[in-house]
Amino acid sequence: MARTASALHILVKHKELADDIMAKLKKGAKFDVLAKQHSSCPSGKKGGSLGEFKQGQMVPQFDKVCFSGELITPHLVKTKFGWHVVKILYRT
Repeated sequence: MARTASALHILVKHKELADDIMAKLKKGAKFDVLAKQHSSCPSGKKGGSLGEFKQGQMVPQFDKVCFSGELITPHLVKTKFGWHVVKILYRT
């Protein structure tokens, strides 16, 4: 079972914007560019990079996707902070 993961994310308040970002990613838009433009999280300035984190360190919904979701494929996750577009880079 994975103990650490690395992910990028874009945090927005509204599902409509999250859906729009997902659509742009499917058309080939760069994740880091969209993160800098739209993310309300401080990580947006770093292209959405959260670096490496341990399982259980993030809120449960986010954690579940990061440790069970498909790598590289963007995922949409709702948490108490808003809507996250998450791209899992790797797990160890």
